[in-house]
Amino acid sequence: MPEIPTSRIDRLLSSMGYGSRTEIARLAKAGRITLDAARLFDVTKRVPLTSDLPVRMSIDGRALDPLAGMVILLNKPLGMTCSHKEDGPLVYDLLPARWKRRDPMISTIGRLDKQTSGLLLLTDDGGLLHRIISPKREVRKTYRVTLARPLDGSEGRVFASGHLRLESDDKPLAPAALEVVSHTEALLTVTEGRYHQVRRMFAATGNHVEDLHRERLGGLSLPDNLAPGQWRLLTEEEIGLILT
Repeated sequence: MPEIPTSRIDRLLSSMGYGSRTEIARLAKAGRITLDAARLFDVTKRVPLTSDLPVRMSIDGRALDPLAGMVILLNKPLGMTCSHKEDGPLVYDLLPARWKRRDPMISTIGRLDKQTSGLLLLTDDGGLLHRIISPKREVRKTYRVTLARPLDGSEGRVFASGHLRLESDDKPLAPAALEVVSHTEALLTVTEGRYHQVRRMFAATGNHVEDLHRERLGGLSLPDNLAPGQWRLLTEEEIGLILT
């Protein structure tokens, strides 16, 4: 069996955003950290990084945050940016403030532009992030699109052809699937993630996207009971759905 990695408690908690190592030592000295229901004063102690550690350890009576390797499902609201540095409301503002100090850093898996809502994943697992966004994986992304003008009936054939070339792009788009919901609403499933791709696809057919909402990523769907701005952690089973 592979050896379970360990970490000093002060180094671990600092990497999770709870404070500097000096601040962690102060928390322990004040009796605010517990391990297996006992106060923990020696933060130089090493602990195995097992999946049950967040349950066994607490700070101020609250269970520890998830260890590195978490995946967050967020229902992104309109008007928020998938960036660490831009001005204005950021999707990271919806998460606990200390998570901005985590190392490895939490990043979005791909991006939704400011005027696109819906399913957004965030993770501190760089390997998983790159597997999902890799063009070779062809992970499906399904968007609900509301249009300014009625569909003319040719869009499905054009998008599925594999010959549509967007303005300023050298390479044609991979085939995409269109499901018509009404005269001005459709579900579009793409396997690429080019800049403003869905909006530019409909612009190429002479239409304008008024509302764009991502509903699915791979085999994972946005839950109906997750309101805009809300988030939750994914289970291992749900993470597996992304690449199916």
